[in-house]
Amino acid sequence: MEQPIKGSQVPPSHPEQETGEEVKKDFKGLLGSVRKFLGELLDIRSNTDQEAAKEAIIADIPFKGHTAWILICSIFIASVGLNANSTAVVIGAMLISPLMGPILGIGMSIAINDIDTLRRSLKNFTVMVVLSVLTAYLFFELFPLRDESSELLARTAPDIRDVLIAFFGGLALVIARAKKGTIASVIFGVAIATALMPPLCTVGFGLAISNWEYAWGALYLFTINTIFIALATFLVLKLLRFPMVRYVNSRRRRLIARIASLVAIGVMVPAGYTFYQVFQESRFRSQAQEFISETIGVYHFPGNGRFMPNLSQILYTDEENSSIELVCMGDDVIPENVIQSWRARKDQYSKLGQTDLKIVQGGQDDSEQKFRYVNELYEAKKAELLNKDERIRLLEEELSQMQSFSSALLPFSDITAEARANYEDLAGLGFAYTLQTDFTKTDTIPVFEVRWKENVPPARQEENLKKMAGWLQVRLKNPKIQVREAGG
Repeated sequence: MEQPIKGSQVPPSHPEQETGEEVKKDFKGLLGSVRKFLGELLDIRSNTDQEAAKEAIIADIPFKGHTAWILICSIFIASVGLNANSTAVVIGAMLISPLMGPILGIGMSIAINDIDTLRRSLKNFTVMVVLSVLTAYLFFELFPLRDESSELLARTAPDIRDVLIAFFGGLALVIARAKKGTIASVIFGVAIATALMPPLCTVGFGLAISNWEYAWGALYLFTINTIFIALATFLVLKLLRFPMVRYVNSRRRRLIARIASLVAIGVMVPAGYTFYQVFQESRFRSQAQEFISETIGVYHFPGNGRFMPNLSQILYTDEENSSIELVCMGDDVIPENVIQSWRARKDQYSKLGQTDLKIVQGGQDDSEQKFRYVNELYEAKKAELLNKDERIRLLEEELSQMQSFSSALLPFSDITAEARANYEDLAGLGFAYTLQTDFTKTDTIPVFEVRWKENVPPARQEENLKKMAGWLQVRLKNPKIQVREAGG
């Protein structure tokens, strides 16, 4: 029998430790698999055709001939859509818009240090803007209907959503451009046209009606969108490591590189600042609306008092000089302690701490006449809305009746031809809808009237009437159909 060797011991096993190490190993393996999967899923470098993408972008920079006429037509269509407040028409104009070429050229030329392409892109971009604004201006100047539709007014001031649309539209466009075997380039223009066409049309509208605030606001929005589209192009091409343009002259190469870097910084700094400003204003307005709903929205005004949201204003300049003006109407004054509690609640919002809260109260002292006028105006508008609702209800009922009537229409010429072939004694056939009532409800009944040839026996006429009624009810799938003799 073997004896254990002295001084040697078998190390005790620790199942818990082994299990913990296995879990860590499996977890690391899972993370590695997820990382590999995401890397393969989101990788765009392996399927990028740099040379073809560069050639395609450069080919789209020139802006003349057919491209210029296509732009004019698309701007006209977009202007009609904005004027008619039709999103579908605006989208149709975007589908044919060739706005993307010079802007992609600007972003690419800065990314690859190509000063000649940058010069051509800026020249064609200027032509594009002037031609678009001139086309929109002529349309709104000559067109008799120049209503300030919501589609137009939405393009008079930058919004955080507009910036995001421009940036991600530019990303999608340049990524699609860089992909091997891309599809029709017109489709890619939709992303750019979404951010550029409506503001350009609105600039022309503002100039046509001499509203410089509209024109300047739309031009500012267009400029912001252009910067972010070019910035998206610059970032993607840098990520894809497009080769830099080399110059024989080393001094020229260094000069061009410095100019391109300065231009890139000049684009990114205002773009970042603008994004920050628009984002701050968006947060301010969101918190202001939330504050109003949590204060005025829950406050019970005594008597006939009410909050007037259409007369109230939210004015944003910066965090220190902005204001919220709330207009309230009523015979009773809002207690000062209530107003102080509103101001204390306002200060709890991060973007409203320095905001000036103004409470304008009407209907008291010398403002009583103003309150009466506003109150009458409110009631008139309310009655007008009620009348509109009633008209809408009546129109819906009439539409329902018309739809019911149209569903009951029948192919009379086909029916008469079939009836003549099936009933040789038939001399004539008429049709009409008649109203019948049992004094509890009224119904519309389709009635056929027949005329028989002379010398047809009455028994045969009666039999044919029954057969014809059954045939027509089956043929037209309507059990309400009645058949009777003319004059009967």
